[in-house]
Amino acid sequence: MSGAHAMPGSGWPSDPATLDTPVATDAADVAQLAWTAPDLYELTARQSVCRACPRLVSWRERVATDRRRAFADQPYWGRPIAGWGDDQPRILIVGLAPAAHGGNRTGRIFTGDRSGDWLFAALHRIGLAAQAESTSADDGQRLVGARMVAAVRCAPPANRPTTAERDACAPWLQREIEFVLPTLRVVVALGQYAWQVALRSLRSAGVTVPRPAPVFGHAAEVALSGITLIGSFHPSQQNTFTGKLTESMLDSALQRAAVLARIGEDNT
Repeated sequence: MSGAHAMPGSGWPSDPATLDTPVATDAADVAQLAWTAPDLYELTARQSVCRACPRLVSWRERVATDRRRAFADQPYWGRPIAGWGDDQPRILIVGLAPAAHGGNRTGRIFTGDRSGDWLFAALHRIGLAAQAESTSADDGQRLVGARMVAAVRCAPPANRPTTAERDACAPWLQREIEFVLPTLRVVVALGQYAWQVALRSLRSAGVTVPRPAPVFGHAAEVALSGITLIGSFHPSQQNTFTGKLTESMLDSALQRAAVLARIGEDNT
């Protein structure tokens, strides 16, 4: 374990990478390593050691060193957050980026922060998560017929990745969608940023997306070629504290996704 981040092979729970996993150091590397990944597991390993964006690398490792007081005695992951969940999902949930003291600390998307508390509680109520809480990478949590990804895999300063960082990271998501496309039925975009990235990534993966692009809104629903895109406000504290997003609103969006994906009806 490094002072700034968890080293591959150091024993972090569910770490997909090893010391031999190739590391992307610029946008061209990301594209090459994403498109040549032979399977989903190797893709997530390569995602988890990416160092293509200097500003994001510096920030995520600084946060992992200068820890929040509440977590001062805990090790931090301090690396990119790979996609996580079912390898053959019917539902893909797309968020913006890991939280600095959430996923960047725990090593798993939407784990260990308030947004994740809301999201996993809702997923559990709908039957898409085995537990109502997600606190650490080894807590036994499991998604049911679903997978989670972040549009940008590293925690960004002020939760705002640059356009260049978004574009550099894009091949990771595009390739991940290609791997899961055979079983994918629904994509849930948490927020406008994730909606826009999801549309671009689906188009790159060969899914027909209309032009002009569909407009984001909570409960917005767009039928694409074999896949339905559903929008939901992001479960950020800004949205949940102000009532812009309520539990019933989030439940409704996720329940609609489960119905369209036929989760619980059969296992095929």
